[in-house]
Amino acid sequence: MSEHFRIEKATIGDVPQIQDLVSNFAGLGEMLPRPLAEIYEHLRDFVIVRDRGRLVACAALHIMWDDLAEIRSLAVEEDWQEQGVGILLARVCLEEARSLGIATVFALTQRPSFFEKLGFHQADMMALPRKVWGECFRCPKFPGCDEIAVIIELRATSSLKR
Repeated sequence: MSEHFRIEKATIGDVPQIQDLVSNFAGLGEMLPRPLAEIYEHLRDFVIVRDRGRLVACAALHIMWDDLAEIRSLAVEEDWQEQGVGILLARVCLEEARSLGIATVFALTQRPSFFEKLGFHQADMMALPRKVWGECFRCPKFPGCDEIAVIIELRATSSLKR
């Protein structure tokens, strides 16, 4: 990992690079693709890692409700993996969720062990009805989703049932 990397909020100029990075992993079946329009609409959700001007990783904290947010589109270029960049991005998302007062954060993932290192635990997808009926039903994988739900409680007043 370069000592020149920075974690920062994404800007309009980052959108095509975010889409390219996410599309690369979507093509491998490791995450869902995100159309350009969706990335523009949710640009404020994204944080990125930039190394000498080049975008090398991204993640988004998407607010679902007053007590619920999702970490999504967490992608790290192959040559930057296994160096802690993904963990840093996830921690930035969790810190933002805490600062907003969000009780519960979840992710849908092919790699639950990554999130378990941060204190997430596996959960039944049906514990996330706002996600399932708000977004998942439009996914081409629905109802045969192969992703695993992971959840972390940031404060004890969460309304989610385990």
